[in-house]
Amino acid sequence: MRSEQHAARLPGLAPGLLLDHPADGFVRVRGARENNLRNVDVDVPRDAIVAFTGVSGSGKSSLAFGTIYAEAQRRYFESVAPYARRLIQQGHNPKVEMITGLPPAVALQQRRGTPSSRSTVGTVTTLSNSLRMLFSRAGTYPYGSAQLDSDAFSPNTAAGACPECHGLGIAHTVSEKSLVPDESLTIREGAVAAWPGAWQGKNLRDILTHLGYDVDTPWRKLPKKHRDWILFTEEQPVVEVTPQRDRVAKPYKGRFWSAKSYVLHTLADSKSNTMRERVLKFMETGPCPRCGGTGLTPDALAVTFAGHTIADLNAVPMAELADIIRPTTELTESATASRKQTSGEHNEVAVAITRDLLQRITVLLDLGLGYLALGRSTPTLSPGEMQRLRIATQLRSGLFGVIYVLDEPSAGLHPADAEPLLAVLDQLKSSGNSVFVVEHNMDVVRRADWLVDVGPRAGEGGGEVLYSGPVAGLADVEESVTRPFLFGNGSGGAGSLPGMGADGGPDDGGTRGARREPDGWLELRDISRHNLRELDADFPLGVLTAVTGVSGSGKSTLVSQVLAEVVGAQLHPDTNAGAGTDSGPGSGVDSGPGSGAEPDSLGDDTGGLTAPLTVGPVSGLDRVDRLVKVDQKPIGRTPRSNLATYTGLFDAVRKEFAATDEAKSRGFGAGRFSFNVAGGRCETCQGEGFVAVELLFLPGSYGPCPECQGSRYNPETLEVTYRGKNVAEVLGMTVNAASEFLADVPSAARSLQTLREVGLGYLRLGQPATELSGGEAQRIKLATELQRASRGHTLYVLDEPTTGLHPADVQLLMAQLHRLVDAGNTVVVVEHEMDVVAAADWVIDLGPAGGDAGGEIVAAGPAAAVALSQDSRTAPYLASALKS
Repeated sequence: MRSEQHAARLPGLAPGLLLDHPADGFVRVRGARENNLRNVDVDVPRDAIVAFTGVSGSGKSSLAFGTIYAEAQRRYFESVAPYARRLIQQGHNPKVEMITGLPPAVALQQRRGTPSSRSTVGTVTTLSNSLRMLFSRAGTYPYGSAQLDSDAFSPNTAAGACPECHGLGIAHTVSEKSLVPDESLTIREGAVAAWPGAWQGKNLRDILTHLGYDVDTPWRKLPKKHRDWILFTEEQPVVEVTPQRDRVAKPYKGRFWSAKSYVLHTLADSKSNTMRERVLKFMETGPCPRCGGTGLTPDALAVTFAGHTIADLNAVPMAELADIIRPTTELTESATASRKQTSGEHNEVAVAITRDLLQRITVLLDLGLGYLALGRSTPTLSPGEMQRLRIATQLRSGLFGVIYVLDEPSAGLHPADAEPLLAVLDQLKSSGNSVFVVEHNMDVVRRADWLVDVGPRAGEGGGEVLYSGPVAGLADVEESVTRPFLFGNGSGGAGSLPGMGADGGPDDGGTRGARREPDGWLELRDISRHNLRELDADFPLGVLTAVTGVSGSGKSTLVSQVLAEVVGAQLHPDTNAGAGTDSGPGSGVDSGPGSGAEPDSLGDDTGGLTAPLTVGPVSGLDRVDRLVKVDQKPIGRTPRSNLATYTGLFDAVRKEFAATDEAKSRGFGAGRFSFNVAGGRCETCQGEGFVAVELLFLPGSYGPCPECQGSRYNPETLEVTYRGKNVAEVLGMTVNAASEFLADVPSAARSLQTLREVGLGYLRLGQPATELSGGEAQRIKLATELQRASRGHTLYVLDEPTTGLHPADVQLLMAQLHRLVDAGNTVVVVEHEMDVVAAADWVIDLGPAGGDAGGEIVAAGPAAAVALSQDSRTAPYLASALKS
């Protein structure tokens, strides 16, 4: 390893043993063996911005997060009382011999957990707490009203939540229109469509007849009083009914259910999914009528500040919120002196709270997030927006002397948005902190003070520190894959085919030819959703289109939501395909092929609730046969889902084992070699390979199963071998190794080849889905799609596919996207990486800014034409990429 710093040793100390010299300004790591790190020694300076680089899977996150941050966290927890440790979710103990000079650390990682509709910009930044306190202590109350606690202004507390919608702001209700879709029908003809059919429906009609209601007059002609009672009454009269037109049947006792009562009862108590899905069609979802969609009680909504309710201030962009509270912050001490003993908008409390609010909001404005509202649900935010919110929160914490470990802080950011982010990182450093960033953006890396390059390749081919020193020194390290991209000598750009892949994969060779011309157009008119207002958008077919724009400009709304939903609805008009159903392989809408797939939503991940969408005329849909959305969501939520099961290649492996003479003699079928079902799996760990270990006063941990030693299978199953390997050993192979081992098994070989082509040769076949990054999950989905046989013209939709990828991996990804287009398909990507945009056939740029200032197409055309636009914030960055 090349290093500009060497550890000072004292005579007589054993090799590798260092004295801790905090004053020398270095964190010194010795013998790191976490994941694929191979006994790594490295010295990293404190009070500096340090970039950790390397291809995906090289080990850079294992060093920065799995070793340095994990050890800092472990040391902190050791200072906490043992009983208190049980209440804290602790990490693991890193595999490292020694780390010296290590201060406390704070991690800001890209979170990919399940989003909550109750989480908002305000709750993430804690600005909501201050705003609630402002209304509680300094709001204007109606005459005679008692002062409310701050909890009363939160929809997430019992005191503040609207009793109708429980604070969600969304109500699920029924109406006459939803229960009776055709008013021309009579009750006997089925006007009340929400009622059950067959005997139950006839029973309810007979009860109505006995009660004196007319079941043979068209619904619209019935008195409104009668219609309302039939549909909405909570009464359940029991009457003796004699079945009509059935002279033989005996009288019976019948209970009446209104249409509303029947629907709600079925949803609450029925165990039949079919019945629940049927009545759901008669529900209407919209803003809660009691709270107006605010989620708050009437008492809370009656309190105002500067003439606005707290719901109003949660709904306005933060830039506007700052303007509203600024006059209060500017009040002088003399102006508030006469009001010290009163509660109101001009007392000292109001001034103190608003000044703190304004200072914290200003940080977010500086990061370019002024278009966001405090009430904006976090599931609707991009990873880049979430990352900046967390960074802003830390910036206001005022910590000194800590290490901030950041996971790709520029991920999901437009180049224009990355500039203020870099200023914030500088501010963290100037405040006396160390900033360690795991980063793929070369513009961010160039601005670092120190560079740690890990590699040279991924998985077993990585795990070494190739260089640790000032950024310029990497130019001399020829084995570094990062070097050519950092210094611009030989990167070839994202449009080039990659030659030897980062994982040692095949050489695709050559460079893609001239820009392709569209062979048709998909035209959408009058689109309205979020900040898209009556937008017209044209997507060329048969080419690669990049959709660009600053954060919040409407890119994901246009592509991942509107385009996907419109096309999905056309392909499957009888199913809610556009809203997120995965119809599986062979369907028109695919979101995760393979036997281990879990559905990926095509909606906006807000708990099943999407903003209203209106679209005018649409043309060109007849040219599209399939829709495939390839996103970065996990390929599974548990360790049972892995690369082999998701791609389907494990099916081929199990068949090969079942075909061996040993398996046949024992009567083992393919199912015997699955760790997900009883029979072949280890029953001690239920095929998990590990068991939970509970430790008194210490955090629970996981360890290899004592019965199967982590193999997942019972001994009898492992006795069966295929070419000298048992099934657990095959699952432990990397994709590269398995490609040779299974070269003559066509179905497996095809999957393994495509995985290598997208740069995933270093992954193990049985690697749990929970250990994969978002970029790895996306490439697995893409590889699985590439191995499929062509089935008509397919529209591929990808949202920021290069997020989390090293430039070398981006080349591999782009080669495969061009391959899809060359096969006669259409690819549309939302993208911030300018090298990728420069290599696209067509560019659609949204803006000009974010939020309400965005939502327009400011430029569209070939990349060279968009780069000349005077209205586009993307243009100068695209022009620079085209020149490089």
